[in-house]
Amino acid sequence: MEEAKTRTWRWGVKRWIVLGIAIFGGVLASKYPPLMPHIQVAPEVISEKLFTLPVIGDFYMTNTLVATFLVYLILFVLAFMVKQSVGKGDLIPKGVAGAFEAVIEVLYNLTETTAGKHAKTIFPYFATIVLVVIMANWMELLPGVDSIGLLHPSEHGYPVQELFLGVSAIVKGEEGHATGELYGIVPYVRVASTDLNFTAALALIAVIMTQVLGIRTHGIKYFSKFLNFTTMFKKPFLGVLDFVVGVLELISEFSKIISFTFRLFGNIFAGSVLLFIVGSMVPVFMQSAILVFEFGIGGIQAFVFGMLTLVFMTQAMQGHGDEAHE
Repeated sequence: MEEAKTRTWRWGVKRWIVLGIAIFGGVLASKYPPLMPHIQVAPEVISEKLFTLPVIGDFYMTNTLVATFLVYLILFVLAFMVKQSVGKGDLIPKGVAGAFEAVIEVLYNLTETTAGKHAKTIFPYFATIVLVVIMANWMELLPGVDSIGLLHPSEHGYPVQELFLGVSAIVKGEEGHATGELYGIVPYVRVASTDLNFTAALALIAVIMTQVLGIRTHGIKYFSKFLNFTTMFKKPFLGVLDFVVGVLELISEFSKIISFTFRLFGNIFAGSVLLFIVGSMVPVFMQSAILVFEFGIGGIQAFVFGMLTLVFMTQAMQGHGDEAHE
């Protein structure tokens, strides 16, 4: 009989480092309490004019564009890690590669269940949208996002005070807003999903590619669901109904763009505002609970965006006469 192994408690160094950081953060928060940042819908510009386009105009680097580039960089790194793992010939990928493969397998099985024979065509769009949106939404969970940036004069800001070693910060002075020039923080990185340009671009891609797949599948007949005149003269009453239904279908396609855009933007922007408010009132513990909540909301919104795209593309490719089991 093997002797029972007694488990010894290990007093490692890392836990003391984490505890020390937590205590230091609590002391710092008590002396320099977090301030309520200025909330605005438009993204902030963090660079000088980069170039000018003939029709669009001047182009600047914004903090949401930086977040978008970071999302793409993270996805490229994950893809490279999966490629390296697959190149080793491992039958069962481990670590990040294994987790990423599991996610891709779940998404493909879901696509196959919904789209049937059209799964291979729709899957790249569905998986790409889900991965991009979920990475963009979860960007707000990273430390420094929406909180580290440039000081700039602002009528909604606070006085600036030097803390240590030339490091300055905006703080609540004894006389509040009444003295000195007021400054605010323009963060270097802001969650991309809180920018209407990002959500509108994704909505346009999803809706336009839905029409492209429908036209590729059915040809010119695809437009008959929007402008149907086939029964207008044979059966005038039914023909008028078909025409009205087609107009409603056309309107619904444009409404999808608005729905996609503002559903994602509204949920993520509201979450960011909630984090700002809670962080300025209860900076130590309560904000962690809100971050867990936002983790779930970010995943759900990415899944909803992707699933709606999947369903709309499936309907466009199947047409009116196809059966769901085909």
